[in-house]
Amino acid sequence: MTKRVFVYEYLSGGGWSDYGDDAAADELLPLGLSMRDAMVADLVRAADCSVSAAVCEPGNTLPAGAVPLRARANESAFDFVARQSALHDLVWLVAPETDGLLARFQRTVGNARWLGCSAEAIELTAGKKATLAHLAAHGVQTPLGFADAPDIARWVVKPDDGAGGVATHVHNRHADALEDQATRTQAGATLTLEPWIEGEALSLSLLCTEQNAEMLSINRQCISIDAHGRLSFDGVQVDAVGRGDPRRHDLAALALQVARAIPGLRGFAGIDLVWHPQHGPVVIEVNPRVTCAYVGLSAALGRNLAAELLADRLHGGSTQERELARADA
Repeated sequence: MTKRVFVYEYLSGGGWSDYGDDAAADELLPLGLSMRDAMVADLVRAADCSVSAAVCEPGNTLPAGAVPLRARANESAFDFVARQSALHDLVWLVAPETDGLLARFQRTVGNARWLGCSAEAIELTAGKKATLAHLAAHGVQTPLGFADAPDIARWVVKPDDGAGGVATHVHNRHADALEDQATRTQAGATLTLEPWIEGEALSLSLLCTEQNAEMLSINRQCISIDAHGRLSFDGVQVDAVGRGDPRRHDLAALALQVARAIPGLRGFAGIDLVWHPQHGPVVIEVNPRVTCAYVGLSAALGRNLAAELLADRLHGGSTQERELARADA
């Protein structure tokens, strides 16, 4: 039986007008469009699946085979998603964790139709500080363990529930970081201050099922810091670390450790980390949703990841169904 799947990416679906930060929305919108189109393209190729996706402007076209849907005049993003959720079997949604957006969408859709992580996992990982404390309590190495390390030379101040590198500043002195945090906190921002971990910026793409967390790829994150300490996220090199890299074993073990510490991770999820030259992997944050590393990943792996996500969601991830999903790639 054909399953009707609705894809909603918050910014490209019209949420950019409600985001409240025009500069951040402008920075994140191209990333949102690329994720949406990659998700839709994979779903269109999946067997027994009809695909609809949200668009916000007449020129905002989708990959061939998908039906564009637009919110009604003055319809809120949540009302639009609720209405379309009732008309579809499953909803695959991407939104920032900022201000509880992603968790609220999860509750709007409900568990029966939601394709992704649990509300509890989303709410935990939305807070960077809370996530690191939770992971540290489960034996995962995080920046919290470096607060008193003598070799820490820089500190980072960033939104506790931010997305990408928006409003993230790196300081060469702890005193300057404290001053930045205090100033922006007085202006109403909720921030976290952490030691800046030196090393190679990487991310892990995970396929999480009830029984397992498969590390799909190790990606290289492209990050730059300008003369004023402003950090920019300049994209990701998908599946950039080869199969022969000696770090793969440790990183696969880390992925499983994180997934066991946050059992509500389900479907596609991401882990941002830094590989420290002496200390190995240090987890920076966990993304309980599709990330930019999804774009091009199915092609890189020779698999249709959307089809595998559907198979796990609909059939409990049986070996036979997963193999059939891979055959559709």
